[in-house]
Amino acid sequence: MDYSSIGKNIRQCRQERRLSQEQLAERVNVSANYIGMIERGEKAPSLETFLALANALETSADRLLWEVLKVGYQEKSSQLSQQLASLSPKDRQRILAVVDTLIAYSNP
Repeated sequence: MDYSSIGKNIRQCRQERRLSQEQLAERVNVSANYIGMIERGEKAPSLETFLALANALETSADRLLWEVLKVGYQEKSSQLSQQLASLSPKDRQRILAVVDTLIAYSNP
């Protein structure tokens, strides 16, 4: 299993919430060094720690695992939908045209 992608997602969520590793560690009741090892993919958190991380970051397990799970792209799709909704109709149309082109050329 690719623990580095899970760690990267944890780091991204932590940074989005403007938390230091120390602050997150305190919320999860682990050391800041352990948070660093998880974020670098050097350690895999136990299920209990993983759930504590998701709760402390106020995010879903799906978001933290999206690159590992086959169905994890639902979370990324939701994020992209939110980003598209914030754009002007003209920009949204332009981006969707690019995506349509990429999809057309990716299918055999």
